[in-house]
Amino acid sequence: MNTFQNFLGISALFVLVLLPALAGMARERRIDRELRAAAQDRGTRPPRTADAARPVAAARRPYVRSWARI
Repeated sequence: MNTFQNFLGISALFVLVLLPALAGMARERRIDRELRAAAQDRGTRPPRTADAARPVAAARRPYVRSWARI
């Protein structure tokens, strides 16, 4: 009886340790399936080279003096 309780205790600890990892793997697989389905629905095509080569022009904020940049 003691051996069975030890086995049950170790099994419970093993499940508690592995449960977050298994849940994360299941979530990642679900996200991968959704991305694959969205790519098939969209009919993926490679980006145009003109769009890919053009840099993104982000709005720049004016330089503000702070105590860290003296």
